Amino acid sequence: MPPEGSWASSAARRRNMQAIRSRDTKPEQLLRRLVHAQGLRYRVGARPLPDLRRTADLVFRPAKVAVFVDGCYWHGCPEHYVSPRTNQDYWSGKVAGNVARDRDTDQRLSEAGWLVLRFWEHEDAEACCTTVVDAVTQRRNASSVDRLGSGASGK
Repeated sequence: MPPEGSWASSAARRRNMQAIRSRDTKPEQLLRRLVHAQGLRYRVGARPLPDLRRTADLVFRPAKVAVFVDGCYWHGCPEHYVSPRTNQDYWSGKVAGNVARDRDTDQRLSEAGWLVLRFWEHEDAEACCTTVVDAVTQRRNASSVDRLGSGASGK
């Protein structure tokens, strides 16, 4: 039996839920490998904003790009989310809370000047990689132009 007051409905369910990874999932690792192969370097599982207790899967600090690879179940994918058959109120509420937190995270990062890229775990990793590389490259180039422009003498 699970410990008293446990969120799990059984010992087997508890073991199953504890085995679910919050980082280093296969879709995340594949995207990281592809992005790394394109020559980009990033932080893994880092906080984009130090005072925000939320981590992105890939963080490109100088370019201010935060990448999230969301699991279909835990983040309520419109294509693949299936409501649970047992303890439905608890799990559906948990997923709804995750979705609300995701939107709040997106808003806070955007207000701080970050670009937020979110991908579903089922999306094509190569297409996601292209989107990430293009976004980071574009933001790096834009900040380089800004730095060069601010140093001009204006003559």
